[in-house]
Amino acid sequence: MGAVVGTLTMQTKQRQPSRDKVDDELEMTMVCHRPEGLEQLEAQTNFTKRELQVLYRGFKNECPSGVVNEETFKHIYAQFFPHGDASTYAHYLFNAFDSAKNGSIKFEDFVMGLSILLRGSTREKLEWTFNLYDINKDGYISREEMTEIVRAIYDMMGKYTYPAMKGDVPKQHVDAFFQKMDKNKDGVVTLDEFVLACQEDDTMMRSMQLFENVI
Repeated sequence: MGAVVGTLTMQTKQRQPSRDKVDDELEMTMVCHRPEGLEQLEAQTNFTKRELQVLYRGFKNECPSGVVNEETFKHIYAQFFPHGDASTYAHYLFNAFDSAKNGSIKFEDFVMGLSILLRGSTREKLEWTFNLYDINKDGYISREEMTEIVRAIYDMMGKYTYPAMKGDVPKQHVDAFFQKMDKNKDGVVTLDEFVLACQEDDTMMRSMQLFENVI
């Protein structure tokens, strides 16, 4: 899905507004899923109508049907990490974007998540990241869940990015995070603990922002 993000500032900047409107109307009648009106999405996100038009064109180019399933999502994502294995992280990321939990991502799902990640408040971004780490959606992050996500990120970045990485690095990373996050030492991290720890520790916040950059 990085291809869609990358088109935000690159696609069709010189088209006239009237042509944009005609193109958008034609495009929306040709896909299996017709997204909500751009005006409604503009009100629900932090994107302008013009930005939504560009994002929609990029999304349609990658997903002509108007929706993307997990296998297609993994295929698109893998193209941007050729030296690593992005499949596991793409699986978790897909689940985070799939707000309806129906096995597909619509344009609305995509831009709502993207709006938070790119334009949301610090609290909103941290809540979204917490949801990504909370794999089983029970309202807590376990040590095992965090290890799964961190390991998936390292696998995705590949050996060329981390030539000296050893197998126990993800575990060490998680141990350091849990020591700071799990305030009451009950073995799990709540949303409030997660947000507080990130806001109190600049290093931890930068780490979360680093992981956010691979979205």
